[in-house]
Amino acid sequence: MGSCVCCCLKADWACVLVNTNKHPSLHRNKSLVCVKLSEPGIHRSKPIKKLGMHCSDTSEIFFDDVRVPVTNIIGEEGRGFMYQMMQFQDERLVAVATVHFTLAELQTELEAVRAILYRAVLSRITGKDVTLLASMAKLKAGRLARVTTDSCLQFWGGNGFTWDNPISRLHRDLRLHSLAAGADQVMLSIICKHMGTLPK
Repeated sequence: MGSCVCCCLKADWACVLVNTNKHPSLHRNKSLVCVKLSEPGIHRSKPIKKLGMHCSDTSEIFFDDVRVPVTNIIGEEGRGFMYQMMQFQDERLVAVATVHFTLAELQTELEAVRAILYRAVLSRITGKDVTLLASMAKLKAGRLARVTTDSCLQFWGGNGFTWDNPISRLHRDLRLHSLAAGADQVMLSIICKHMGTLPK
């Protein structure tokens, strides 16, 4: 019995990557096969709870002794993995070129937030008014939390969009930082007031 995740729960057919021979190489024992989802032995789970895109049902599909005619194989038998990888190449090259840059940018932003936090705390300890610094730090930290969790969710791919993924939970929970104890717009108003740029 096997399973796969289907991005379209209402589909009548699915293109499935399956083992079709006993070749020792994982690259040569798989084929792409068209499977009619009404065949005996095919069962679908309840829809997976996602953060959004609820109009597109996603579910796990289970295959229990399902028989498929050999004519349903796409292309050459045993070349399914290679066909699948060919489809992914352009997308993956883009991801490889940007992920490490994104992580570097996020780390740099984090260090900037840490620096303003340290400055504000040191000023507070010496009895100075830190209203401006605290407002800047909160504004920046709240926005960075949103950007960071959104980027990490993206790195997880479709799995990051599911409700129970730890990254999606952080994405939901940390969103509050830009709202609680004064929304971003309140922080901006305070900053503008100290800068003397609020309209008279």
